[in-house]
Amino acid sequence: MALSIPLHRAGRIVRSGGVVAYPTEGVYGLGCLPRDEDAVLRILAIKRRDPAMGLILIAADPDQLVEWVDARVHIKELHSTPGQPVTWIVPSAPSIPFLVRGRNAGIAVRITQHPVAAALCRAAASAIVSTSANVSGRPPARNAFVLRRVFGPLVDCIVAGRCGPASGASEIREWDSGRIIRPAKA
Repeated sequence: MALSIPLHRAGRIVRSGGVVAYPTEGVYGLGCLPRDEDAVLRILAIKRRDPAMGLILIAADPDQLVEWVDARVHIKELHSTPGQPVTWIVPSAPSIPFLVRGRNAGIAVRITQHPVAAALCRAAASAIVSTSANVSGRPPARNAFVLRRVFGPLVDCIVAGRCGPASGASEIREWDSGRIIRPAKA
């Protein structure tokens, strides 16, 4: 069973190819380094998720997204209203791994406002994969009990903290049009 550990150790686990569970603005997430193919494949297997769907990347600040996003995108404009996280679909930089982008033309990114998720990105010194802690088609974990029971044996560590202030998964919008792809989930 994975244990809750300090953020600096969780960052070291992510940098060494591990998979971690952690709180975000609305649900618990599963994360790893996006260029670590083995770790990304492990997350996809844990979730039973089709790789063609792509994954979201979160970052603590815009600089962590530079290598992932097309230069035409003004990364500093990719912000959310406090309490209402927004994930943006933006044109991707060249050579984004298929396992991250999936069959999509763009890439999904969010500058996280959650203090624990942002601290994890800083400890990992990278943007990280952020996909909800759930088996595809099932509700995501929103409390630590469910997270530990379902995902504790499957991840390398659990980062302590509470989800919030949002009540569910983030809204997803297209960067160029502002069109809502997925409304915020309650």
